[in-house]
Amino acid sequence: MFKRKTTAINPDTTDTLIGEGTIFEGRIKSEASIRIEGQIIGDIESGGDVIIGENGSAQSNIASRDLILAGRLTGNAEIQGKLTIRPTGILIGNLSAQSLIIESGGVFQGNSHMAVKEQAAASAKAPAAEAAEESAAVSAVTDSSSLKAW
Repeated sequence: MFKRKTTAINPDTTDTLIGEGTIFEGRIKSEASIRIEGQIIGDIESGGDVIIGENGSAQSNIASRDLILAGRLTGNAEIQGKLTIRPTGILIGNLSAQSLIIESGGVFQGNSHMAVKEQAAASAKAPAAEAAEESAAVSAVTDSSSLKAW
């Protein structure tokens, strides 16, 4: 009677809309993008983007690919890609993202952690490790030189 969808869901399409005047309480998990124009109380997990419109608000912890915030978010955001706070956007909470854009007028109150891509992290660790080894070698030479002077 009911057939299951066999096609993969495109994370670039907006699958879920919480419309203006709507209040939703609970957890949302979606493989596609989510747009919030109303109010949501509860966690949001999306394989796509989350967009909170100017009249939208969320008391949530959000995990998504990208986040565009033109409304209000009270909670933490763990974003795989880019978090954009528009001039009308307000984020009260902590964030983790690879890229953060706060447009003039946008508000962010909390702590941020910039996630580093794996390749960039590996290349950044190599010079740091070399510098640490070099520092240790210089320290060893300095220590042995000072011993000889005694």
